[in-house]
Order: sequence, then structure tokens, then C-alpha cells
Amino acid sequence: MKNKQLSLTAALLLVVSFAFAQQDYAFKVLVNKGKNEVKSGDSWMPIKTGTSLKSTDEIKVQENAYVGLIHATGKPLEVKEAGKHKVVDLAAKVNGGSSVLNKYTDFILSSNTQKKNNLTATGAVHRGTGENIKIDLPKPEMSVVYNNKIIFGWETDKTTGPYSVVFTSMFGDELKKVETAGNTVEIDLSEPSFANEDNIRVKVYAKNGVVKESGDDYGLKRLSKADVNRIRTELNEVKSSVSEETALNKLVLAGFYEKNNLLIDAITAYQEAIKLAPDVPEYKTQYNDFLMRNGVKEVTGK
Repeated sequence: MKNKQLSLTAALLLVVSFAFAQQDYAFKVLVNKGKNEVKSGDSWMPIKTGTSLKSTDEIKVQENAYVGLIHATGKPLEVKEAGKHKVVDLAAKVNGGSSVLNKYTDFILSSNTQKKNNLTATGAVHRGTGENIKIDLPKPEMSVVYNNKIIFGWETDKTTGPYSVVFTSMFGDELKKVETAGNTVEIDLSEPSFANEDNIRVKVYAKNGVVKESGDDYGLKRLSKADVNRIRTELNEVKSSVSEETALNKLVLAGFYEKNNLLIDAITAYQEAIKLAPDVPEYKTQYNDFLMRNGVKEVTGK
């Protein structure tokens, strides 16, 4: 009996080893905070976003640092515990996963790399908005929404809060007003006030001596039922592997939404990621990159 168990264990190890051998990597690094390192062979090297980790590698996580990994199966894994971790041991913690996730995590990595290269070549980020309020929402033609839960923010150089966020119908009827001291707002489109509205206009007002307001070209447009049905199946498959409320899982969902041109849902997922990991600056950086590559923030020439 004991020999049989040993044989089964050996066979399992061979299968695992073979599976790793068929892959170029065990994990990819999607997010990194701190001076973390990877040992591949005999030398330690800095970990960077996009780094591939083999099953024979080892990583060293610094105090108060963070590494967001994506397994070859597509399953996300956050590593927060300081110290050395063998990649093969980290892989053993991964359960489930879906290969469909890989195209979205690869999309996030390639999109950020492409955007940074474009910025280097063409210019810098334009952050100035004067005294006007610039809402971080896409152009009207890209304002479709899949989910009911929506979170978005706004920016301004000089205007300060408190703010009023006003949602109206296409005919100007007020549907809802939200008062906030911060520069983000969360709403639920399943509320009765939005029940019969497929196209909702948004304005943000701030009273700082004189009332300042955002422009008229911001809105939320419900996705058609046909498109909802088309997207639902694959989204459910993605969500089955990223069901836990972690920043890394929200980042993966943001990649799904962006690739499917659901930019407002992606904005919501990024905002949730930032809220879940406020001490990891790269989530804010990747959100900023997302806004720029989709034209929500401007990039000016040198």
C-alpha cells in the first residue's frame, strides 16, 4: 500500500513537472510595489511589471511591499508576506483558473507598454483643467455601461469641493443629486430614479466663490440587451476565477471591460482596485495609463 502511494505521488510530480515544462512561465508580474527581487539561476534581479517567473525561480518580497501575479492558468495571486518565496510553492496555492483570463492580462501588459512608449515618443500628459471640472468619463460614443454599479471621478486644478453631482434625463429632468466632499461618486443604476432611463446625462458642480461646472458632453448609456447577452457568458467565466474582492482581481476585470469597449465599467473596476489597495501606487499609475490611452485624459506634444 505504501509503495502504491509513493508511486502515485511520483506520478503526480511527473505530471506537474511536465506541465511546467510545456510553459514558458509559471507566473507573470502584473503589479509590483517595492524593491522586490527574483532569483533565476544564481543571481538576484529586480522584479518589474511584465516579468515572467519560471517554476524554478524564487522571489524576495520586501517589508510593506506587494507583488500581483498571474498564473499560467490565468488565476491571479497577491503576495504580501515579506521574505523569500519559491515560485513552485506559490503555484501550489493556485486553485482553478481560466485560460480566457490570459488574453485580458496580456492585454493589460501590452497596452501599458505601448502607451508608455507612445508617451516617450510624442509628449507628456496634459493635466491642466483650469478652473473647470474635467470628469473622468469617455466620449459620448463610448459611454455604454454593462453593470448597474458605477464609480467615477473628476479633476480640476483650482476648484475645490464640496461638489454636487447631478444626473438628468435627455430632456433635462433631474433624476438624482449626490453631494460629496471628495472627487469620486458611486451610484446604482438599478435605483428607481433611473429605472426608465437608458441615456443619462452627468454634470458636476463645485461652489468655490462662484459655481463652476463640468461640460455637457458626459453621460451614461445602458448597453443593449443583445450586447448584454453577448458579453455575459465570457464575463461569467472570467468572474468565476476572480470572485474574491482583491485589487488584483479588479484589475483583471478592468482589462476585460476595456477590451470589450466598456470603458465606464473599466473605470469602476479601476476605482475599486485603488480603494482596495490604496498603498500600492501602481494601481493608480495603471488607471492613469488607461485614461490616457482611451482619450479620457489628454496627451500633449513636447
